[in-house]
Amino acid sequence: MYDVAIIGAGVIGCSIFRELTKYDLRVVVLEKEKDVSMGTSKANSAIVHAGYDPEEGTLMAKYNVKGNEMFEELCKELSVPFKRNGSLVLAFDKEDMFKVKHLYENGSKLGVKGLKILNRDEVLKMEPNLNDKIEGALYAPTGGIVGPFEYTIALAENGVTNGGKIKLKKEVVSIKKRDVFKIGTEDGETIEAKFVINAAGVYADKIHNLVCKESFKISPRSGEYFVMDKSQGNVVKHTIFQCPSKLGKGVLITPTVHGNLLVGPDARDVEDKEDVGTVFEGLDYVKEASMRSTKEVNFRESIRNFAGLRANPDTGDFIVEENDEVKGFIDVAGMKSPGLSSAPAIAVDVVNILSSAGCSLKKKDDFIKEREQIHFMELSPEKKAELIKKNDMYGKIICRCESITEGEIVAAIKRSFGVLSLDGIKRRCRPGMGRCQGGFCGPRVQEIIAREYNIPLENVVLEKDNSYILVGKTK
Repeated sequence: MYDVAIIGAGVIGCSIFRELTKYDLRVVVLEKEKDVSMGTSKANSAIVHAGYDPEEGTLMAKYNVKGNEMFEELCKELSVPFKRNGSLVLAFDKEDMFKVKHLYENGSKLGVKGLKILNRDEVLKMEPNLNDKIEGALYAPTGGIVGPFEYTIALAENGVTNGGKIKLKKEVVSIKKRDVFKIGTEDGETIEAKFVINAAGVYADKIHNLVCKESFKISPRSGEYFVMDKSQGNVVKHTIFQCPSKLGKGVLITPTVHGNLLVGPDARDVEDKEDVGTVFEGLDYVKEASMRSTKEVNFRESIRNFAGLRANPDTGDFIVEENDEVKGFIDVAGMKSPGLSSAPAIAVDVVNILSSAGCSLKKKDDFIKEREQIHFMELSPEKKAELIKKNDMYGKIICRCESITEGEIVAAIKRSFGVLSLDGIKRRCRPGMGRCQGGFCGPRVQEIIAREYNIPLENVVLEKDNSYILVGKTK
């Protein structure tokens, strides 16, 4: 039996998982997909928000600023790319300047550090490629960018290093509570746990309703993006927002931690909780809306489009609480933006909720807080030579677009839990993330996966089960 079972292995579930492995507890994560970070956590804006936007008194306001402050140290510990590049909220007219002043006042009350209201000339000095018709902007120097799936994966790997368990392909179909929780999965397994944490993203309402009375609804909201080639990576240095609306923070333009440019999202409510398709109208809207901020993005340099789903709760705020009637069942739901930014602070608070609910917490003396991941091209020439001498796989470039070595791919496989897909490798160390999107390195990565797992090449999948790439030899 486990002390705590966490349902969902996105950034929220994995943040809580790692935090709980600091204690002498038996902790398990149950994930319905064949890898972690397969939902919203792999398809979002990759922004660590400063925290000036949430309404005072909400949980979003409570967690955003605290989470932002925790990110830099966490990313250092986990070898995850993070950069505090700062953000600008653009005002295009007098009405927008009124909104900017409100955001400044709101953010100041919430404790966001370094906020400034800039005039037109100050903004254009910082970002000369922006629309010169702007009135001004809110500048938030604490805003940042992160690799969201790298971060989620690192949390999961570090949690496993510290004794936690991750069970993949374990879709939860039933939960019963007597003395303890009995969690039934689609494949017939029953997992027992003293406490259950519901971090199931867009499915959090469905999981809640398996054992509790219906009390909230999660509606998926789709957002579509352009990923631009690195040739566009210097169009802006900061994350550029437009003034927020009822649907969200609007279309943004931001550099990524890897040197690309990200443009999006739109906001489209959908019925299907698996609907991550892109549509022409959505992408066209993103393109047109972004031109209000700058016309300098060359959309012919787009290398990828994607859509992600945000878990939009009918409560209007995050839900982080123990259920009043089903004691020991804790909802961590409705994690729309700024969910990623808030995740570290939410994890700490969930531990406090568990403690109040009667979970015995004793800190470990041997918690390993650091996780090492080698980023070969960031090393000095001396360190590269030293590493290649120890392991010649680091001397073999597999992905030329991103300069990823065989050593990095094999290391990702050795750190993994379960058999990784081609996209699973891509999320961990970036082969296939470049301009050719795996056109050249894909077959070689497949061979490495097959070799390291000792499986037939035909069994290597792109992502989900049955997404086979090869079916057999032609000659």
